[in-house]
Amino acid sequence: MPVALVLLLALSCLIRSYGAGNVCDLDRRPSTRPHSVSILEFGAVGDGKTLNTLAFQNAVFYLKSFADKGGAQLYVPPGRWLTGSFNLTSHLTLFFEKDAVILASQDPSDWQVVDPLPSYGRGIDLPGKRYMSLINGYELHDVVVTGDNGTIDGQGLFWWDRFNSRSLKYSRPHLVEFVSSQNVIVSNLTFLNAPAYTIHSVYCSHVYIHKVTANTSPESPYTIGIVPDSSDNVCIQDSSISMGYDAISLKSGWDEYGISYAKPTANVQIQNVYLKAASGASISFGSEMSGGISDVVVRDAHIHNSLSGVAFRTTKGRGGYMKEIDVSNINMVNVGTAFLANGSFGTHPDSGFDANAYPLVSHIRLHDIVGENISVAGEFFGTKESPFTSVLLSNISLSMNSDSPDHDDDSWQCLYVEGSSESVVPEPCFELKSFESSYGRAVAL
Repeated sequence: MPVALVLLLALSCLIRSYGAGNVCDLDRRPSTRPHSVSILEFGAVGDGKTLNTLAFQNAVFYLKSFADKGGAQLYVPPGRWLTGSFNLTSHLTLFFEKDAVILASQDPSDWQVVDPLPSYGRGIDLPGKRYMSLINGYELHDVVVTGDNGTIDGQGLFWWDRFNSRSLKYSRPHLVEFVSSQNVIVSNLTFLNAPAYTIHSVYCSHVYIHKVTANTSPESPYTIGIVPDSSDNVCIQDSSISMGYDAISLKSGWDEYGISYAKPTANVQIQNVYLKAASGASISFGSEMSGGISDVVVRDAHIHNSLSGVAFRTTKGRGGYMKEIDVSNINMVNVGTAFLANGSFGTHPDSGFDANAYPLVSHIRLHDIVGENISVAGEFFGTKESPFTSVLLSNISLSMNSDSPDHDDDSWQCLYVEGSSESVVPEPCFELKSFESSYGRAVAL
């Protein structure tokens, strides 16, 4: 049987085996809420100057009483609504009307301080505690944050300056964060200038992110768009994300803390997205992946003006795994490195990590991908102790720019990686040329 046919059959069987393939096909229509109130009823003033934190807190507290009566909607009309951080409740729809703009306070005293996540052991920027996200949900069910393209503006410049000057007291807040929650929908909104992450779902299940726009300045330090983190059954689709660092990043905990918490990110589907990442990757996996990342399908993505297209990051001490990941139907334009897999990337939260906790990176499939004006086709650097295995490349055509190496052999750089390829231009490195006829799923950990 011809090699190309064997490769195609193996690939098709593997794709059908994923649990992630149909996550976005589930019925995600928001529940109709029988009760609705306006933030105006709680004394909020939309002049862009009056602090409305107490109004949002009081409104959510009042709407808790409707949780067993079909839930309720909190309506935010047109205006500029300045607020600090506040919590949501279960069976709630937070609806932002067109021309409603939430402005995040630039006074740190308006942001609650909370403990670090147990799978991280510290904040993302500093040891110790962190600022709570602007809009926060903890152990909730059936929550919708949506609108008629309203806007949530994190006014992140204040936080970026403090990060760059090393004057933060605690780790930066995110714009929206759900922790240990189920059945979450975020849709039809514009997010601007997140201090750190834009949408962070951690320890969550059944998260649907649809028709969102998320933008920060290209110079914003380590800002990330959407971050599924130790979460399962996640759908991200029909969205446009342009960030300073990564556009979409899948994570699952940091070193010994993530290994101990042991909650993977799994069954994730990402489709029909437009992505830009100024100093990072449009789609990244890790480097904090100690709980494991598996069964991910990425398809129909448009990646442009990014330092890297698709990146897999990890390092010794992470443990965990990245496996059963399928990336296809990708269009790249003006990208530095199309594919990056680095086994020596990232730092450690503290000195307590196990240097012998080697990550597994296996069963990664990249296929049906075209690129224009690409500088480097691929860099795959595993480690001697834990090589990257079963990397499959198929039907990839990258048009290299004038900054590219003179020879096709130099367009790919490989070390401690094993895989196979078919119909790839420029021709990949030797380590990715030998076809493996037995290409089953990765061994369960």
